Amino acid sequence: MARAVSKKRKAAYTALAGMLGLCMFFPVIWILVLSFKSETDAVRTPYQILTSGWTLESYAAVQERSDYFLHFTNSVIIALGSTLIALLIAVPAAWAMAFVPKKHTKDVLMWMLSTKMLPPVGVLVPFYLIFRDLGILDSRSGLVFMLMMVNLPIVIWMLYTYFREIPAEILEAARMDGARLRQEVLYVLAPMAVPGMASTVLLNIILAWNEAFWTLNLSTVNAAPLTAFIASYSSPEGLFYAKLSAASIMAIAPILVMGWFSQKQLVRGLTFGAVK
Repeated sequence: MARAVSKKRKAAYTALAGMLGLCMFFPVIWILVLSFKSETDAVRTPYQILTSGWTLESYAAVQERSDYFLHFTNSVIIALGSTLIALLIAVPAAWAMAFVPKKHTKDVLMWMLSTKMLPPVGVLVPFYLIFRDLGILDSRSGLVFMLMMVNLPIVIWMLYTYFREIPAEILEAARMDGARLRQEVLYVLAPMAVPGMASTVLLNIILAWNEAFWTLNLSTVNAAPLTAFIASYSSPEGLFYAKLSAASIMAIAPILVMGWFSQKQLVRGLTFGAVK
């Protein structure tokens, strides 16, 4: 009897999880449907949209109007570049805070996290003027630096959390065996924290790929990533729903595919150290 109740409860939880997943993914499904419709069909009622004909004209129009591969290349360079630099800075910072804590270490961590609560628009003008004067406005290097700074607090916090789960005695044993600091980090700490570091890298790439505020305000043409590519289909004349949907699908498809194939690694990293 108890086993039957347990099976019913499990089935109910599975059905509930499936419905929640469908609700969360429904906007993407609807955008996908609209991307295969003409502009005339895209503004009809939902029933008419689903029963109308299917076409690739929106994708063709997007390819003719915009240089998708330029925006895609910019997104890849900006996301990977900002992630790599953030990781190079965050690993030693998180190591120092996790294994050589000071009196104000927690205060510093809270201060870094508090910077994420600052509305970006509040510091837009100073950054815009600095980028303009340095000559890095609308440049890949400028956006790499900006997104690295934006996501650095999250990267440090995540790595700090993972490093705290590693027993300090292991690093002490490595020092007693003659390991130097670089060897300790590269050959002892890093291999043990691979799941956490991998999930941190994946999350930072996703955040950098989806960043819109800074990319729209600090780039125009040369360094514009896929977020600017999507925004270009919103004009004073109105929204071109079918073309906007096609551009959105083309922009999110790479990161969705990456997330799908790396979901096990991401979940493993996010739960790293949850059970001792």
